[in-house]
Order: sequence, then structure tokens, then C-alpha cells
Amino acid sequence: MSKISFANMKLKVNNKIETFDFEGNEIEVLNYLPINDKFDLVMITLQESLVDGIYNPIKLEMYFNLNLVYTYTNISFTDKQKENEEKLYDIMKTNGLLDKIIEAIPESEYTELLDYIDEIIEKEMKYKVSAAAILNSFIDDLPAQAQAAMDIVNNFDKDKFQAVKDFAEAANGGRSIS
Repeated sequence: MSKISFANMKLKVNNKIETFDFEGNEIEVLNYLPINDKFDLVMITLQESLVDGIYNPIKLEMYFNLNLVYTYTNISFTDKQKENEEKLYDIMKTNGLLDKIIEAIPESEYTELLDYIDEIIEKEMKYKVSAAAILNSFIDDLPAQAQAAMDIVNNFDKDKFQAVKDFAEAANGGRSIS
């Protein structure tokens, strides 16, 4: 088998853009997002949708779609608009903009991102209930717990303890409480 030089193939990343008109505005949507950007999109979506150690499906849906808009389109948002992402999502969803953007993203690209999210959630949930995770958590918490115990010992006031002991004995009719 003969070798072919990759450099001689002169390949480049496919930067194809799909466009559509939305209420007089030309919206551009990438057909392919570079892998580093996909990683960021997936990980930020997961981070933003984590509530009390569980991935909230409502937040997951919202942040996934918002992050699609932020990374795949030419639509820009002010910091003020991004302060209320729930409202931003609702506006784009109820006006059909979100659906049009999703339609413009190739199905394989969209499905790939959802698969990444599902796989990470599944693996993380399995890990969280494993013995390794429990042991890891215990090891991570141990220094803080040891420090708290050390603080109690270092701040122990023998005079106050003796006063409490004397009070308890007096309340016990003068009998020893030891």
C-alpha cells in the first residue's frame, strides 16, 4: 500500500454556513463546530444545568439550546440580555427562532452533541454511586474534617468546661456526674 501525504491532500475544516431569513434578518448557522468548541458547549451546558448534584432536564434543555445559538449563529447578545437567560430562551422558543436554528444545524451534528451530553451524564451518575467515588469523596473531605476537629481541640477552654461540669453537678444535687 502506498502512502499519501496528508499535506498534499490540502484539506481544510468545512466552514460551510447555512443561512435563513428571520423577520428580515439574515441568520447564519455553522454546519460544523470545531471539536474544542463542541467540548466547551457540552461541558458548559452540563455545568449550568447541574442543580443539587443532579442534571435538571429543564435547565439542560434550555442551556443546551442557548449554547447552540451562542456558538453556531451570528446572533449577538448584550450582557444585559444574557442576565435573564430564561427570558431569552422563552423569546426565541415562542417566536420560532430556536426551531429554525436547530433545523439549519445538520441532524448528525445536533445528534452528536446530544449523544455526548447523554454519555457524560450516564458515566458521571454511574461513577457517583461507585465505591471509588465514595472513597474519593471521603478522602477529599478528610482534611477539612481533620482541620475542624483540630480547631475544636485548639479552642477548647478547660475553665468553661469546668464551669459547665460544676453547674451540672450542682443541678444533680451535688452528686458527681463523671
